Amino acid sequence: MYLQKFEVKNKTALVTGAGKGIGKASAIALAEAGADLIILSRTISDLNAVKREIIKLKRKCKIFECDVSNYEEIYKIFNQISKLDILVNNAGTNRPENFSKVKTKDMNYVVDLNIKAAFNVAQLATKVMLKTKKRKAVGGSIINMSSQLGKVGAPNRSVYNMTKFGIEGLTKGMAIDLAKNNIRVNSICPTFVETPLVKKFFKDKQFKKAMIDNIPLGRLATESDIATAVVYLASNASSMLTGSSLVIDGGWTAK
Repeated sequence: MYLQKFEVKNKTALVTGAGKGIGKASAIALAEAGADLIILSRTISDLNAVKREIIKLKRKCKIFECDVSNYEEIYKIFNQISKLDILVNNAGTNRPENFSKVKTKDMNYVVDLNIKAAFNVAQLATKVMLKTKKRKAVGGSIINMSSQLGKVGAPNRSVYNMTKFGIEGLTKGMAIDLAKNNIRVNSICPTFVETPLVKKFFKDKQFKKAMIDNIPLGRLATESDIATAVVYLASNASSMLTGSSLVIDGGWTAK
């Protein structure tokens, strides 16, 4: 057979920002593909709702209510985890503003979550993965959630651009360092996705039209589009892929 299966049966996956949107979709998709889940979010009610969906799929699920930008919190959580094969480093945010008007507190907030927390979560996850004696044989996968704006600029997105370009660099550096352990590191760069966060931005109809007009396929990505890519990168179907990014943007960056 030439076709490899998109499955992660009996693997353990951790997803940050798993209460809503891409994180929720990714967690459920991984469960559909056979993984057990550890899910993190700031909102316990969201976590419980996602857990119910995962349990229906007959997979195990642990939940942790936390702020991933708080190192002490995530350090304690990772100390409770004995097995980990897959990380979906998804938690992130955006505070759009013209570069000349960006406030230091807003810049720090976005950088702390999108860059510092992503680095810390990835490093702590890696340390847990390396506890598995046969890690080189079984492999591992880290998926950093980036953006099409980690490839190109956009109006009022200078801070977000900075953080997502940073995620792209982090992904490549991690991939080189962890290749000897057979832990693959890749990023996903979505265009605008139909998530609760994006829906807030799209209340501005003019902005929504301008963004969709920038996508040659003429439509937004769905949560399923991104979750399917997550399962691909988590599975052995992508075993030769590391240090790369999957750009799921409907052609935005092709122009």
